[in-house]
Amino acid sequence: MARERSLDLVEVSPNSDPPVCRIMDYGKYKFDQEKKQRIAKKNQHVTQIKEIRFQVGIDDHDYHVKLKHIKEFLEKKDKVRIFLRLRGRELAHKEFATTLMEKIANDLASVGQVDSEAKFMDKTAIMVISPKK
Repeated sequence: MARERSLDLVEVSPNSDPPVCRIMDYGKYKFDQEKKQRIAKKNQHVTQIKEIRFQVGIDDHDYHVKLKHIKEFLEKKDKVRIFLRLRGRELAHKEFATTLMEKIANDLASVGQVDSEAKFMDKTAIMVISPKK
């Protein structure tokens, strides 16, 4: 029957019971499958971790510019790792770093959620924010 129409017998679903076969043009079927795979691959997004560095004495304008960049990263579905570097006497006053990290988390609450709270490692505080789903 397939040869009369110059078509092929194609096994569409070999894992089902009974296996499903169709009479169709195999070349077109193969092309359509490859096209679906290309579209699926194109629509996939690989999540990256972006890094932004802050300092305790950051000015308002600089803070808002960095916040804007973080929002752009989160809208592109990337995670953001925030580094807050402490220098000199700032190490004795870690509460400034904690308040700045809390301020960042509150300002980004509309577009992101905190994955890991601020952790202090030597002279840096690190916090990871991921996009909201």
